[in-house]
Amino acid sequence: MPVIQLVVLVHAMTFEIRNIPMTVVDHDHSGYSQRLTHKFAANGFFIIKNFTSSTQEAKNDLMTNDAKIVLEIPPHFERDLIRNTKAQIQLRVNAIDGVAASLSNAYANSIITDFNQNIALEWMKVAKLTGGTRITIDESFWYNPELNYKIYMVPGLMVLLVTIIGMLLSGINLVREKEIGTMEQLNVTPIKKYQLLIGKMFPFLCIALFVMTIGLNIGYFAFHMPIMGSLFLLYAMAVVYLFVTLAFGLLVSTLVDTQQQAMFIAFFFMMIFIMMSGLFTSIESMPKWGQYLDRLNPVAYFVRIIRMILLKGSGFRDIQTEFWSLVVYGTTVFTIAIARYHKRA
Repeated sequence: MPVIQLVVLVHAMTFEIRNIPMTVVDHDHSGYSQRLTHKFAANGFFIIKNFTSSTQEAKNDLMTNDAKIVLEIPPHFERDLIRNTKAQIQLRVNAIDGVAASLSNAYANSIITDFNQNIALEWMKVAKLTGGTRITIDESFWYNPELNYKIYMVPGLMVLLVTIIGMLLSGINLVREKEIGTMEQLNVTPIKKYQLLIGKMFPFLCIALFVMTIGLNIGYFAFHMPIMGSLFLLYAMAVVYLFVTLAFGLLVSTLVDTQQQAMFIAFFFMMIFIMMSGLFTSIESMPKWGQYLDRLNPVAYFVRIIRMILLKGSGFRDIQTEFWSLVVYGTTVFTIAIARYHKRA
């Protein structure tokens, strides 16, 4: 399961938009219009599916989803550009998917801006202007220099995998004993309630850590994910996080009578925790009430922890707020689970 999910989901769960189908309506058929069209074709984000001179044909491409974006170059585009130093073009973007539409529009505007700058430099003959003062800007991106979305998603998906094991499997653990009739045998054993619950948690803790180890190896060898921080610190934080999720799962199992009920309740909370964890969307982009509510989300804490340790090389001092939040969270949930579990012979 962890191998297949990591290999498949890392490639599928991406906000990078590529291979955007595009239709070009060229009414000018000039040298400059061809240069602009070639710039779109060579960019790598767009695939020009259709060249046409018909506006209606381009609209049909949008209607049938054969094109997500239409570039229309009007007549006399080159003439207006040379004579008036300005010309108009039109972009029509399919905005059913708002995120994809905004990214496609941003990519297209970047290409057009670059095309415009190249023409301006040609006309100014910058090569001859050797005496002027110039400002050169060199860009560098920290922690993910190549802006590789895969190494951003791998740590998050590892959190997803260990959460499923911790919360879902532990949630059906105790209630399964009730269904098969072995709970009474456990209740007559001379161990305390907290010892019984810890014993129930320990196997799933080991399984989850093993799955995380597999994920780390896949991320490092298959996706070249950097491991900048301490692995010891990462595993220590994982143990604390798993204590929270396992305790939450056990709490669910003390509240229900069947495995089906436990799975539904655990899945309900798990979906909310994962979708609001910052795994797919930024927490800072959520409304204020969502950000405040996220303080009760243990998954959000561990997503931040694992990305900070692996990608930034953060130490304990940098993640101590998340650590103590998880400690308090786990202790509270485990205490409630112990109180809810009634050990009767």
